[in-house]
Amino acid sequence: MTDVPSDAFDDRLIEAAALSPEDREFDVALRPRSLDEFVGQGRVKQQLSVLLDGAEQRGEPVDHLLFSGPPGLGKTTLAQIVALEMGAGFQPTSGPALERPSDLAAILTNLGEGDVLFIDEIHRMPRAVEEVLYPALEDFTLDVVLGKGPTARSIRLDLPRFTLVAATTRPGRITLPLRERFGFSPRLDYYGPEDLTAIVLRSAGILGVSTEAEGAQEIARRSRGTPRIANRLLRRVRDVAQVRHDGAITADIARAGLEMFEVDERGLDRLDLAVLQAVAEKFAGGPVGLSTLAAAVGEEPDTIEDVVEPYLLQLGFLQRTPRGRTATPRAYEHLGVTAPGQLSW
Repeated sequence: MTDVPSDAFDDRLIEAAALSPEDREFDVALRPRSLDEFVGQGRVKQQLSVLLDGAEQRGEPVDHLLFSGPPGLGKTTLAQIVALEMGAGFQPTSGPALERPSDLAAILTNLGEGDVLFIDEIHRMPRAVEEVLYPALEDFTLDVVLGKGPTARSIRLDLPRFTLVAATTRPGRITLPLRERFGFSPRLDYYGPEDLTAIVLRSAGILGVSTEAEGAQEIARRSRGTPRIANRLLRRVRDVAQVRHDGAITADIARAGLEMFEVDERGLDRLDLAVLQAVAEKFAGGPVGLSTLAAAVGEEPDTIEDVVEPYLLQLGFLQRTPRGRTATPRAYEHLGVTAPGQLSW
Protein backbone atom coordinates (compact mmCIF):
# COMPACT_ATOMS: atom_id res chain seq x y z
CA MET A 1 0.00 0.00 0.00
CA THR A 2 1.33 3.43 -0.91
CA ASP A 3 1.58 6.15 1.70
CA VAL A 4 -1.23 8.67 1.66
CA PRO A 5 -0.92 12.42 2.39
CA SER A 6 -2.58 13.55 5.60
CA ASP A 7 -5.20 15.68 3.82
CA ALA A 8 -6.25 12.95 1.38
CA PHE A 9 -9.29 11.94 3.41
CA ASP A 10 -10.87 15.37 3.90
CA ASP A 11 -14.57 15.76 3.00
CA ARG A 12 -15.43 12.06 3.14
CA LEU A 13 -18.75 11.17 1.55
CA ILE A 14 -19.40 8.48 4.14
CA GLU A 15 -18.63 10.71 7.15
CA ALA A 16 -21.96 11.04 8.95
CA ALA A 17 -20.72 13.71 11.36
CA ALA A 18 -19.40 16.08 8.69
CA LEU A 19 -22.00 18.62 7.54
CA SER A 20 -21.14 21.37 5.09
CA PRO A 21 -23.54 24.31 4.62
CA GLU A 22 -24.73 22.63 1.43
CA ASP A 23 -25.35 19.40 3.36
CA ARG A 24 -27.37 21.25 5.99
CA GLU A 25 -29.59 22.90 3.40
CA PHE A 26 -30.07 19.55 1.68
CA ASP A 27 -30.88 17.76 4.94
CA VAL A 28 -33.46 20.38 5.94
CA ALA A 29 -35.26 19.95 2.61
CA LEU A 30 -35.48 16.18 3.02
CA ARG A 31 -36.33 15.94 6.72
CA PRO A 32 -39.73 14.46 7.54
CA ARG A 33 -42.08 16.72 9.46
CA SER A 34 -44.12 14.13 11.35
CA LEU A 35 -43.68 10.73 12.97
CA ASP A 36 -45.76 9.18 10.18
CA GLU A 37 -43.25 10.43 7.58
CA PHE A 38 -40.22 9.35 9.63
CA VAL A 39 -38.85 6.05 8.28
CA GLY A 40 -37.29 3.48 10.60
CA GLN A 41 -36.69 3.40 14.37
CA GLY A 42 -40.09 1.77 14.82
CA ARG A 43 -39.71 1.06 18.54
CA VAL A 44 -38.65 4.63 19.35
CA LYS A 45 -41.42 6.07 17.17
CA GLN A 46 -44.05 4.02 18.96
CA GLN A 47 -42.81 5.04 22.39
CA LEU A 48 -42.48 8.69 21.40
CA SER A 49 -45.98 8.71 19.91
CA VAL A 50 -47.44 7.58 23.23
CA LEU A 51 -45.51 10.30 25.10
CA LEU A 52 -46.66 13.02 22.70
CA ASP A 53 -50.29 11.92 22.69
CA GLY A 54 -50.36 11.74 26.49
CA ALA A 55 -48.85 15.21 26.89
CA GLU A 56 -51.25 16.65 24.33
CA GLN A 57 -54.27 15.14 26.07
CA ARG A 58 -53.13 16.60 29.40
CA GLY A 59 -52.44 19.97 27.79
CA GLU A 60 -48.85 20.13 29.03
CA PRO A 61 -45.37 20.04 27.46
CA VAL A 62 -43.90 16.60 26.83
CA ASP A 63 -41.27 15.38 29.29
CA HIS A 64 -37.59 16.15 28.69
CA LEU A 65 -36.04 13.83 26.08
CA LEU A 66 -32.49 12.59 25.46
CA PHE A 67 -31.73 11.00 22.08
CA SER A 68 -28.44 9.13 21.81
CA GLY A 69 -26.73 7.21 19.03
CA PRO A 70 -24.19 7.58 16.23
CA PRO A 71 -24.26 10.66 13.96
CA GLY A 72 -26.71 10.87 11.08
CA LEU A 73 -29.51 8.64 12.43
CA GLY A 74 -32.17 11.33 12.92
CA LYS A 75 -31.77 12.79 16.42
CA THR A 76 -32.17 16.39 15.26
CA THR A 77 -35.04 15.43 12.97
CA LEU A 78 -36.92 13.78 15.84
CA ALA A 79 -36.37 16.87 17.99
CA GLN A 80 -37.95 19.04 15.31
CA ILE A 81 -40.81 16.57 14.91
CA VAL A 82 -41.51 16.78 18.65
CA ALA A 83 -41.90 20.55 18.33
CA LEU A 84 -44.08 20.28 15.22
CA GLU A 85 -46.30 17.56 16.69
CA MET A 86 -46.83 19.65 19.84
CA GLY A 87 -47.35 22.87 17.90
CA ALA A 88 -44.49 24.47 19.83
CA GLY A 89 -41.61 26.76 19.00
CA PHE A 90 -38.18 25.26 18.31
CA GLN A 91 -34.97 26.80 19.66
CA PRO A 92 -31.81 24.93 18.60
CA THR A 93 -28.31 25.30 20.08
CA SER A 94 -25.38 23.03 20.92
CA GLY A 95 -23.28 22.12 23.94
CA PRO A 96 -20.07 23.77 22.67
CA ALA A 97 -21.95 27.00 21.89
CA LEU A 98 -23.00 27.40 25.53
CA GLU A 99 -19.65 28.56 26.88
CA ARG A 100 -20.95 30.52 29.91
CA PRO A 101 -24.03 30.29 32.16
CA SER A 102 -25.18 33.62 30.76
CA ASP A 103 -25.39 32.05 27.28
CA LEU A 104 -27.89 29.48 28.53
CA ALA A 105 -29.74 32.05 30.66
CA ALA A 106 -30.30 34.26 27.60
CA ILE A 107 -31.88 31.37 25.71
CA LEU A 108 -34.02 30.16 28.62
CA THR A 109 -35.49 33.58 29.34
CA ASN A 110 -36.57 33.96 25.70
CA LEU A 111 -38.46 30.68 25.52
CA GLY A 112 -42.23 30.70 25.22
CA GLU A 113 -44.71 28.46 27.02
CA GLY A 114 -44.35 24.88 25.76
CA ASP A 115 -41.36 25.62 23.50
CA VAL A 116 -38.79 22.97 22.66
CA LEU A 117 -35.16 23.76 23.47
CA PHE A 118 -32.85 21.50 21.49
CA ILE A 119 -29.23 21.09 22.66
CA ASP A 120 -27.10 19.04 20.29
CA GLU A 121 -23.96 17.29 21.60
CA ILE A 122 -25.06 18.06 25.14
CA HIS A 123 -22.16 16.02 26.56
CA ARG A 124 -19.83 18.85 25.47
CA MET A 125 -21.64 21.46 27.57
CA PRO A 126 -19.41 22.97 30.32
CA ARG A 127 -20.12 21.83 33.86
CA ALA A 128 -20.85 25.38 35.07
CA VAL A 129 -23.56 25.72 32.41
CA GLU A 130 -24.94 22.28 33.24
CA GLU A 131 -25.49 23.24 36.88
CA VAL A 132 -27.56 26.25 35.81
CA LEU A 133 -29.74 23.88 33.80
CA TYR A 134 -30.72 21.67 36.76
CA PRO A 135 -33.32 23.99 38.42
CA ALA A 136 -34.58 25.01 34.99
CA LEU A 137 -35.39 21.39 34.15
CA GLU A 138 -36.90 20.46 37.50
CA ASP A 139 -38.60 23.60 38.78
CA PHE A 140 -38.62 25.83 35.69
CA THR A 141 -36.71 28.49 37.55
CA LEU A 142 -33.45 30.29 36.90
CA ASP A 143 -31.12 31.61 39.59
CA VAL A 144 -29.39 34.81 38.50
CA VAL A 145 -26.57 36.46 40.44
CA LEU A 146 -26.49 40.27 40.26
CA GLY A 147 -23.33 42.16 41.08
CA LYS A 148 -20.00 40.90 42.39
CA GLY A 149 -18.28 40.49 45.71
CA PRO A 150 -19.98 41.39 49.03
CA THR A 151 -22.79 43.25 47.26
CA ALA A 152 -23.75 40.34 45.02
CA ARG A 153 -27.27 39.02 45.43
CA SER A 154 -29.21 36.18 43.87
CA ILE A 155 -32.69 36.41 42.44
CA ARG A 156 -34.88 33.60 41.14
CA LEU A 157 -36.73 34.00 37.85
CA ASP A 158 -39.70 31.88 36.85
CA LEU A 159 -39.42 30.27 33.43
CA PRO A 160 -42.22 29.08 31.14
CA ARG A 161 -42.76 25.33 31.10
CA PHE A 162 -40.63 24.06 28.25
CA THR A 163 -39.27 20.76 26.93
CA LEU A 164 -35.55 20.11 26.65
CA VAL A 165 -34.69 17.72 23.83
CA ALA A 166 -31.01 16.82 23.89
CA ALA A 167 -28.88 14.74 21.54
CA THR A 168 -25.56 13.05 22.11
CA THR A 169 -23.21 10.69 20.33
CA ARG A 170 -21.44 9.97 23.64
CA PRO A 171 -24.05 9.09 26.27
CA GLY A 172 -21.35 7.76 28.59
CA ARG A 173 -19.97 11.27 28.98
CA ILE A 174 -23.23 12.70 30.35
CA THR A 175 -23.15 13.11 34.11
CA LEU A 176 -25.60 11.09 36.19
CA PRO A 177 -27.38 14.16 37.69
CA LEU A 178 -28.13 15.45 34.20
CA ARG A 179 -29.15 12.06 32.82
CA GLU A 180 -31.65 11.53 35.64
CA ARG A 181 -33.52 14.72 34.73
CA PHE A 182 -34.69 13.27 31.40
CA GLY A 183 -37.98 11.42 31.39
CA PHE A 184 -37.25 9.37 28.25
CA SER A 185 -33.82 8.47 26.89
CA PRO A 186 -34.02 6.29 23.76
CA ARG A 187 -31.02 5.17 21.73
CA LEU A 188 -31.27 5.23 17.93
CA ASP A 189 -29.90 2.18 16.12
CA TYR A 190 -28.37 1.80 12.67
CA TYR A 191 -30.93 1.32 9.90
CA GLY A 192 -31.54 -1.87 7.95
CA PRO A 193 -31.35 -2.07 4.13
CA GLU A 194 -35.14 -1.97 3.70
CA ASP A 195 -35.58 1.22 5.70
CA LEU A 196 -32.62 2.87 3.95
CA THR A 197 -34.05 1.92 0.56
CA ALA A 198 -37.36 3.54 1.53
CA ILE A 199 -35.48 6.67 2.64
CA VAL A 200 -33.55 6.86 -0.65
CA LEU A 201 -36.76 6.47 -2.68
CA ARG A 202 -38.50 9.13 -0.58
CA SER A 203 -35.59 11.57 -0.98
CA ALA A 204 -35.37 10.87 -4.70
CA GLY A 205 -39.09 11.66 -5.03
CA ILE A 206 -38.64 14.99 -3.24
CA LEU A 207 -35.68 15.83 -5.49
CA GLY A 208 -37.58 14.79 -8.61
CA VAL A 209 -35.04 12.12 -9.57
CA SER A 210 -36.37 9.01 -11.29
CA THR A 211 -34.96 6.11 -9.29
CA GLU A 212 -35.53 2.39 -9.78
CA ALA A 213 -35.91 0.23 -6.69
CA GLU A 214 -32.71 -1.65 -7.55
CA GLY A 215 -30.79 1.62 -7.81
CA ALA A 216 -32.08 2.73 -4.42
CA GLN A 217 -31.12 -0.66 -2.96
CA GLU A 218 -27.57 -0.29 -4.28
CA ILE A 219 -27.23 3.12 -2.61
CA ALA A 220 -28.79 1.83 0.61
CA ARG A 221 -26.42 -1.15 0.74
CA ARG A 222 -23.39 1.16 0.77
CA SER A 223 -24.77 3.70 3.26
CA ARG A 224 -23.36 2.18 6.45
CA GLY A 225 -26.80 1.99 8.05
CA THR A 226 -27.04 5.81 8.15
CA PRO A 227 -29.74 7.94 6.44
CA ARG A 228 -27.50 11.02 6.24
CA ILE A 229 -24.92 9.04 4.28
CA ALA A 230 -27.64 7.52 2.09
CA ASN A 231 -28.92 10.98 1.14
CA ARG A 232 -25.40 12.22 0.46
CA LEU A 233 -24.63 9.24 -1.79
CA LEU A 234 -27.94 9.81 -3.58
CA ARG A 235 -26.82 13.33 -4.46
CA ARG A 236 -23.57 12.11 -5.96
CA VAL A 237 -25.26 9.35 -7.94
CA ARG A 238 -27.81 11.90 -9.15
CA ASP A 239 -24.93 13.99 -10.52
CA VAL A 240 -23.52 11.00 -12.39
CA ALA A 241 -26.95 10.07 -13.76
CA GLN A 242 -27.60 13.62 -15.01
CA VAL A 243 -24.14 14.31 -16.46
CA ARG A 244 -23.33 10.96 -18.05
CA HIS A 245 -26.72 9.31 -18.55
CA ASP A 246 -30.37 10.23 -19.04
CA GLY A 247 -30.96 11.31 -15.42
CA ALA A 248 -32.60 8.14 -14.15
CA ILE A 249 -30.87 6.09 -11.45
CA THR A 250 -30.70 2.38 -12.19
CA ALA A 251 -28.72 -0.29 -10.35
CA ASP A 252 -25.89 -0.11 -12.91
CA ILE A 253 -25.73 3.70 -12.79
CA ALA A 254 -25.78 3.69 -8.98
CA ARG A 255 -23.00 1.11 -8.91
CA ALA A 256 -20.89 3.02 -11.45
CA GLY A 257 -21.44 6.34 -9.65
CA LEU A 258 -20.47 4.99 -6.24
CA GLU A 259 -17.39 3.30 -7.68
CA MET A 260 -16.41 6.63 -9.25
CA PHE A 261 -16.58 8.26 -5.81
CA GLU A 262 -14.61 5.35 -4.31
CA VAL A 263 -17.32 3.86 -2.11
CA ASP A 264 -17.13 0.09 -2.35
CA GLU A 265 -19.89 -2.52 -2.06
CA ARG A 266 -19.72 -2.56 1.76
CA GLY A 267 -19.68 1.24 2.08
CA LEU A 268 -15.93 1.52 2.70
CA ASP A 269 -13.99 4.47 1.29
CA ARG A 270 -10.26 5.15 0.87
CA LEU A 271 -9.61 5.84 4.55
CA ASP A 272 -11.41 2.69 5.68
CA LEU A 273 -9.49 0.60 3.16
CA ALA A 274 -6.22 2.32 4.06
CA VAL A 275 -6.69 1.37 7.71
CA LEU A 276 -7.73 -2.16 6.83
CA GLN A 277 -4.78 -2.64 4.45
CA ALA A 278 -2.34 -1.21 6.97
CA VAL A 279 -3.37 -3.72 9.64
CA ALA A 280 -3.66 -6.65 7.24
CA GLU A 281 -0.59 -6.05 5.08
CA LYS A 282 1.83 -3.58 6.64
CA PHE A 283 1.52 -5.11 10.09
CA ALA A 284 0.82 -8.71 9.04
CA GLY A 285 -2.62 -8.76 10.57
CA GLY A 286 -1.63 -7.14 13.86
CA PRO A 287 -1.79 -6.56 16.68
CA VAL A 288 -0.89 -2.92 16.07
CA GLY A 289 -1.33 0.03 18.44
CA LEU A 290 -3.67 2.92 17.66
CA SER A 291 -0.97 5.60 17.42
CA THR A 292 1.16 3.43 15.15
CA LEU A 293 -1.83 2.67 12.93
CA ALA A 294 -2.77 6.36 12.74
CA ALA A 295 0.77 7.31 11.75
CA ALA A 296 0.79 4.63 9.05
CA VAL A 297 -2.25 6.11 7.30
CA GLY A 298 -1.49 9.77 8.06
CA GLU A 299 -4.54 10.44 10.22
CA GLU A 300 -5.22 11.50 13.79
CA PRO A 301 -5.70 8.68 16.34
CA ASP A 302 -9.06 10.14 17.40
CA THR A 303 -10.29 9.98 13.80
CA ILE A 304 -9.29 6.34 13.51
CA GLU A 305 -10.86 5.40 16.84
CA ASP A 306 -14.08 7.44 16.62
CA VAL A 307 -14.81 7.56 12.89
CA VAL A 308 -13.24 4.58 11.12
CA GLU A 309 -13.07 1.72 13.60
CA PRO A 310 -16.74 1.51 14.71
CA TYR A 311 -17.95 0.50 11.26
CA LEU A 312 -15.04 -1.88 10.64
CA LEU A 313 -15.75 -3.50 14.00
CA GLN A 314 -19.44 -3.71 13.15
CA LEU A 315 -18.59 -5.53 9.91
CA GLY A 316 -16.26 -7.89 11.76
CA PHE A 317 -13.21 -6.74 9.80
CA LEU A 318 -11.23 -5.59 12.84
CA GLN A 319 -10.86 -6.73 16.43
CA ARG A 320 -9.67 -4.71 19.41
CA THR A 321 -7.39 -6.65 21.73
CA PRO A 322 -5.32 -5.59 24.77
CA ARG A 323 -2.26 -5.56 22.52
CA GLY A 324 -3.83 -3.59 19.68
CA ARG A 325 -5.92 -3.93 16.52
CA THR A 326 -5.98 -7.18 14.52
CA ALA A 327 -7.45 -8.04 11.13
CA THR A 328 -9.99 -10.87 10.83
CA PRO A 329 -10.43 -13.46 8.06
CA ARG A 330 -13.35 -11.36 6.79
CA ALA A 331 -10.97 -8.43 6.27
CA TYR A 332 -8.62 -10.52 4.12
CA GLU A 333 -11.56 -11.88 2.16
CA HIS A 334 -12.85 -8.36 1.49
CA LEU A 335 -9.41 -7.12 0.46
CA GLY A 336 -8.93 -10.13 -1.79
CA VAL A 337 -5.55 -11.02 -0.33
CA THR A 338 -4.21 -14.12 1.37
CA ALA A 339 -3.69 -14.03 5.12
CA PRO A 340 -0.06 -14.43 6.22
CA GLY A 341 0.74 -18.09 6.81
CA GLN A 342 1.95 -17.50 10.34
CA LEU A 343 -1.42 -16.16 11.47
CA SER A 344 -3.75 -18.56 13.20
CA TRP A 345 -7.41 -17.79 13.66
